[in-house]
Amino acid sequence: MNFEEMTAKMRDGQGFIAALDQSGGSTPKALRAYGVEDGEWDGDDEMFAKIHEMRCRIVDSPSFSNGKVIGAILFEKTMEGCNAEGSPIPELLSRRGVVPFLKVDKGMHDVENGAQLMKPIPELESLCKRAKELGVFGTKMRSVIHEANREGVAANVAQQMDYGLQILSFGLVPILEPEVSLDSASRPQAEALLLSNMLDQLERVPEGKQVMLKLTIPSEPNLYKPLIDHPKVLRVVALSGGYSREDACRELAKNDGMIASFSRALLEVLQAKMDDQQFDQALGNAIDEIACASTGA
Repeated sequence: MNFEEMTAKMRDGQGFIAALDQSGGSTPKALRAYGVEDGEWDGDDEMFAKIHEMRCRIVDSPSFSNGKVIGAILFEKTMEGCNAEGSPIPELLSRRGVVPFLKVDKGMHDVENGAQLMKPIPELESLCKRAKELGVFGTKMRSVIHEANREGVAANVAQQMDYGLQILSFGLVPILEPEVSLDSASRPQAEALLLSNMLDQLERVPEGKQVMLKLTIPSEPNLYKPLIDHPKVLRVVALSGGYSREDACRELAKNDGMIASFSRALLEVLQAKMDDQQFDQALGNAIDEIACASTGA
């Protein structure tokens, strides 16, 4: 797929985006959930090799290419890697009709004013240029809102857009992810502040350009419809945020036009010890359920 075809896929595709972008901090937990214990690897290189093996098994599984996964968010090492047959992962995904994205954030600061902003991304330009070379369509970066603090929410959303505009200038489409924590005691108010601030920040997007948004499924169904319908937003996708797959799909289905971009809720039943048939069946069942919640099919 070329850039125009990927844009059309993101705008019109009936399915969801798989989040396969666990980074260094979350990788051990992801491996344990997959049935790979800490003692089975030694050091970061072996750890990342194990998670790369898991991701390759996912993207090579027949069910992953059934048309219901329209995009995949990759960790940098996954973007640079190949599957067992030597095909570069972004090229492999694109060939199978799955739009590749790259996670570019480098973690977050501690909580200040009820929010966690992203740490600096000094290598953003080189990361984006490399991603473009490899046929990647866009990027993703995450920050978190813990409470309905006006200053904290405003700073969080503004920082997301600051980086998003840089990414747009490098020819990639950014996914802005200012996550509202499900554990927030002021979650509905925080979501209302997020909506207001994001609508303001979208005015900064140049005419003819679009960003994507990855948001927590709102406590009030269809709260984010103004963002979904906004001409400067290509697509609004939902994170699972700690929900089980069943709960995430139930809540997502209440929101028209919002599709999934799940990680844990997609991968929660996969186990390293499964044979290929069991693995593909478990993954296929998860994909079917998430796609159904995303499209209302």
